[in-house]
Amino acid sequence: MFQSLIDGLKEFGEWGLFIHSFIDAIIFPVPAFFTQVSLSMLNPSAALWLATVGFVACLLGTPFGYWIGKALGHSLLYKFLKKEWVDSAEKMFQKNGETAILIGSFTPIPFKVFTIMAGCLNFSLWRLIAYAAIGRAVKFYVIGILFYLYGRAAENMVKDVSLYIFAAAIPLVLIFLWVRKKQRAKRKAVSVIEDPVQDVKENM
Repeated sequence: MFQSLIDGLKEFGEWGLFIHSFIDAIIFPVPAFFTQVSLSMLNPSAALWLATVGFVACLLGTPFGYWIGKALGHSLLYKFLKKEWVDSAEKMFQKNGETAILIGSFTPIPFKVFTIMAGCLNFSLWRLIAYAAIGRAVKFYVIGILFYLYGRAAENMVKDVSLYIFAAAIPLVLIFLWVRKKQRAKRKAVSVIEDPVQDVKENM
C-alpha cells in the first residue's frame, strides 16, 4: 500500500517530494529519503533543488507533528505506561532532547517519531525546529550533493548514507553538546558571582 502511495507521489515530481517530506514529519511511516533518491536519479541536475524542497517541507511539517504529540501524546502514553515512567521520560527528554533530535535526524527512523515525542514531552518547539533544521539539512543536502556531483552513479553511494552520516555526526554532536555544557556552566558561575555583588551594591 505504501509503495503505491510513494509511486503516486513521484508522479508529481518536486511537489510529490514536498508532500512526502511534509507528512514524513507528521504521520507517514515511510521516510521521504526514498522519494528524494528516486527523483534525484531521474534528474541529477535538479538534486540540490530537490534537497531544498524536501528540507523546507520537513521543517514546515515539524510543528504539526509536535502539536499532535502535545494534544494527544500524554493521554496515549499514560494509557500504555505508568505515569511515573512518562514523567521521568519527560524530564530526560527535556535534559537530553537535543541529542535525541540531532541523532534522530540522521537515522532511518521516521522523523515523526521525534516530532511527536517532543510534543508529548513538552520539549521546546523552537528548539525542536532549530535542531531539526541542523540534522535534516545535513541528510537532505548530502544526498542532493552526491547526485548533483556524480549523477545516477550516486545511487549506490546513498544506500548506506544514513549510516555514514550517523557515524560521522555522533562525534560532532557530542563535541557540540560538551561545548554547550561548558558555556552554560560558565554563565552559571558568572551569575553566582554577580548576584552577591549586586546585593552588596543595593545595600550600600
